[in-house]
Amino acid sequence: MFESLIGLVAIIALFVIISRQQSRIGLIERELGALRSLVLSGAVPFAARPSEQEAAEGEAYTAPVAAPAADIALAAISEPAPVRATEAEIPAAESVPGPWSTPEATRKTPEVAPAAVAKAARQSDVETALGTRWAVWVGGIALALGGLFLIRYTIEAGIFGPGVRLTMAAVLGLVLVAAGEFIRRTGFKVPVQGVAGAYIPAILTAAGAFILFGTVYAAHGVYGFIGPALAFTLLGAIGIATIAAALVHGQALAGIGLVGAMVTPVLIASQAPNPWALFGYLAIVLAATGVIARMRDWKSLMAAAFFGTGIWTILYMTDAPGANLSAILFIDTVTLAVLALVWLSSRGNETGPARSFDWPSIVPGLFVAFSALGFSVDPVFAAAGDALPGAVLLMVMVAVALYRPLALPLLYAAGLATVLIYLGIIPPTSIASDFSSGALGVDGVPLATANALSLRLGIGLGVVFVAAGLWAARRFAASAQIRAASWAAWGVIAPLVILLALWFTFGNLDRDFVYAAVAALLVVVFTTDGEWIARAEEPPLRGGVAVSFALGGAAVAGLLMLHMAFDSGWTTTLLGAAAIVPALATRWRSYPVLGWISVAAVIAVLGRVAFDPTIVGAEFLSTTPVFNWLLPGYGVPALAFGFAAWQLANTTDGRPRLAMEAAAALFALLTLAMLVRHAMHGGVINSDAPTLAEQAIYTLIAIGAGAILIAIDRRSPSSVLRYGSMAVGVVSVAFVVIQHFLVLNPLFTDESTGRIPVFNLLFLAYLVPAVAAGGLALYSRGKRPKWYSAMLALVAALLAFAYATLSVRRLFKGEFIGLWSGLGQLETYTYSALWLAIGVALLTAGVWLKSQVLRIASAGLIAVAVLKVFLFDMSELEGVLRALSFIGLGAVLIGIGLFYQRLLTRAAKEKG
Repeated sequence: MFESLIGLVAIIALFVIISRQQSRIGLIERELGALRSLVLSGAVPFAARPSEQEAAEGEAYTAPVAAPAADIALAAISEPAPVRATEAEIPAAESVPGPWSTPEATRKTPEVAPAAVAKAARQSDVETALGTRWAVWVGGIALALGGLFLIRYTIEAGIFGPGVRLTMAAVLGLVLVAAGEFIRRTGFKVPVQGVAGAYIPAILTAAGAFILFGTVYAAHGVYGFIGPALAFTLLGAIGIATIAAALVHGQALAGIGLVGAMVTPVLIASQAPNPWALFGYLAIVLAATGVIARMRDWKSLMAAAFFGTGIWTILYMTDAPGANLSAILFIDTVTLAVLALVWLSSRGNETGPARSFDWPSIVPGLFVAFSALGFSVDPVFAAAGDALPGAVLLMVMVAVALYRPLALPLLYAAGLATVLIYLGIIPPTSIASDFSSGALGVDGVPLATANALSLRLGIGLGVVFVAAGLWAARRFAASAQIRAASWAAWGVIAPLVILLALWFTFGNLDRDFVYAAVAALLVVVFTTDGEWIARAEEPPLRGGVAVSFALGGAAVAGLLMLHMAFDSGWTTTLLGAAAIVPALATRWRSYPVLGWISVAAVIAVLGRVAFDPTIVGAEFLSTTPVFNWLLPGYGVPALAFGFAAWQLANTTDGRPRLAMEAAAALFALLTLAMLVRHAMHGGVINSDAPTLAEQAIYTLIAIGAGAILIAIDRRSPSSVLRYGSMAVGVVSVAFVVIQHFLVLNPLFTDESTGRIPVFNLLFLAYLVPAVAAGGLALYSRGKRPKWYSAMLALVAALLAFAYATLSVRRLFKGEFIGLWSGLGQLETYTYSALWLAIGVALLTAGVWLKSQVLRIASAGLIAVAVLKVFLFDMSELEGVLRALSFIGLGAVLIGIGLFYQRLLTRAAKEKG
């Protein structure tokens, strides 16, 4: 069974090798295809053209010219790159034929067709693979397995004792290592260009290292000849030696040694594990790997070493509370030291834009930050007071990132860990939690603890991030914008999150002047540093991303200050007024972010009024009409947004100005709408549906806003005002159709229309909006698209028709005009006469105003009157009313016909 397993492993290995070889063959085929295209196009001449006599004698050889043809293809496509078998470079021209090839001296170069060249190249490549790479790879695997098989055979046959067998295996491993070194020292070089992966000395050394690892482990784990300490030392020494041997044998061997070294602590069991022995050993392996990886610039090897060390650290921390804090801090410190002093020793101060960060630094950043996070969040570590060492680790990470600019991932890791720590101490006020144990948690699972130490550490971390972040942002502002933006971002984000968390946890949420003062201080610091960074830019005062982060942080700090220092009403009002500040700043600085800060103020105010439309809370809102908190809560932001839009239009302009114009128009409408609702509901702002009277006022406000926006747009053209005015008009039409005609129509709701004969609900809800819509239709003609004016004119006509019809019904029915009260004969006749009269009036207005929409509306209304007379009046009316209905209809229709005839005659005379 063991032999079958070994065979399966060998088959899988060969399958991988063959797959890689097929990929290489495909690459060469594509290169030869490109060569063929170049040759056929005349860009590259054929390699050789022998005489016709030589071709006739059949002295053409295909295999010998394959390699030169391939070289021609590579030369035609790109410059040949040298291949490194050892650390010494092998010249690209040094190419020896395969073991079955004809000697160079006997080669000739006849003319070969492109297809023959491609076929010969494939044959030569397969030959090279079989004779070089595959033979070497399979041979190395065979040597390693052979040593293991030899040990197994001696065990089964009982030929030698355990000591002798292990000695023989160790000797075999040493012999293979020595053989690899001997072959390397005798001047060995890769025989064929492009097959550096078949470097024989490295493969022999790797096979020897495998055998030595197995021998030491068997001596400890199987036979017990040596104790844990000696086995641990020997395995570590073999791993480090293998990594060191990679200096002359390549990165693959270093990877083998690193894997063996990292697995060693798992192989060696101990009844009383010593964390200092483990982490001392890992520190040595990490330092040795760092030195070698730095010498050869092996990024993958360095990242793998950091990963292995980090995994061991996290696994050990899961043993809390038995974990040794000093040992964890020791290995984290060593990790950061190797990163800063070894791996980034000569390139850590690069500040050019070519490289923003060193990607292997991501691995230690994540693991060290995770350790610091565990110290502060895990209940066991936090209860033991280990949050202080965790905070110190985060500060050290920031210091290393500042010292070695390429270690930028450490800044992100430290910032993210800090944010998670302080978001974790905020009480989950919306989730049921158990505070009895002194720890915050959800469903009995503690998240973090908040105490005086958290407060002090938060202050310290905040100061570190502010100082380091903004200083580094200025340092890199001219040379590395991404790096400068990263430092500025975390110099703002981390302190603001810490301030917010500490305020929620330790402060007074209603009003806290201490935290408000800290927020105000941050406003000053971020604003000043934003200007400081901008002066260091190239060109100066450009207002790049780093400056945007600093000034954006000042805006957020100002938002927190208002919430901390003032109550709800003043916060909303002052927050709206604050939009003026960045707009005014554009008079002196043209930073792009300033306009967007004003837009951010709009978003913040919208969020507040959406959360609490009453501004101060329903129980504190006065019932006095107009002069209550709704007026400043909505009116002051509307005025401030309008002023900011005007200021931006005179300075930076752009999209922020358009957004501010839209916000000003929106809040102006909201101000009027909320004041109307407040007045009509007796000072109560609730979620009940509005009445028809209230809805009529909203409709009038929308129509008026449309007219105002058109007027403003005429004086100061703006796409926001143009499309905003049309949007308001469409909304007002939607209000009319849905609310006035259907949902709130007193004909369907039987709502009281009032006791006053003329100035009643029908006057407010239908006649006044009809006049307003008609006026807006006239005003917008020539200023807005035709469909817009036509839509408003049609709605105005429909409103007038509804007012007249409902007024007739009120005349017959009184205050309540519900449809279910029935129709009388005189009332029915009156509708017919009224509709005909309205139709004639619309026709007259349409001709006078030259409005086709009104003329069509009149035709439609008269058509409805005709249908009513013939279908309804004929069956419902009796006697003289039926006769009068038909007589009146005929007279009106004849009059309309006469009117149109005279109109057409006049038009014909004018043309003649």
